[in-house]
Amino acid sequence: MLSEKENQLIQGAMALFMRLGVKSVNMDDVARHLGVSKKTLYLHFKDKEDLIRRVIDLHCAGEDRSFAAIQAKNLPAIDEMFEIMHWVLSILSKVNPSVQFDLDKYHPEESRKLKESRHKVVYGCMLSNMKKGQKEGMYRKDFHADVIAKVYISRMDILFDPVVFPFGEYQLTDLYKEVFQYHIRGIASAKGIEQLEHMLKQKRK
Repeated sequence: MLSEKENQLIQGAMALFMRLGVKSVNMDDVARHLGVSKKTLYLHFKDKEDLIRRVIDLHCAGEDRSFAAIQAKNLPAIDEMFEIMHWVLSILSKVNPSVQFDLDKYHPEESRKLKESRHKVVYGCMLSNMKKGQKEGMYRKDFHADVIAKVYISRMDILFDPVVFPFGEYQLTDLYKEVFQYHIRGIASAKGIEQLEHMLKQKRK
């Protein structure tokens, strides 16, 4: 169980890593950003690797809670997807695209943990959403939800691939909006497309 002080330190470090990337930030930077001494920082964390591990653990737990909270609203399928979109955009707007690259290259174990946790949560959420949409008649019935849920995950992963989308050339939020619409349009029935267009029109207003 995290103490209030540890939670504050981890949250602050997470915000710094998300804004600047992981590799470029050292423990001195973290201490300055948090307004504490390095001695205080090392009382709670063994080293930068330990801090990153704790940040990933907290982030994964936060993602779990956020998706669960959205699903608990029991919204119609397309409305639920818009809720997910708004939440994802709120996260991506604060993320430096290099974060995932840094984790993959310099902290592979923590990167694996993050991806496994995210894939599990997103897969379950997408699978549930698509089955709900099919029952509602908003999504077509002629596709395998299991397959498309995995395709959705792969599309999210590729947003952080600097070979496909070089850093600085694209905004993560713009890329995700394209993936979101591509996903819904690919699975929606005529009724679902009509609802999507209505919601997009309302959003533009």
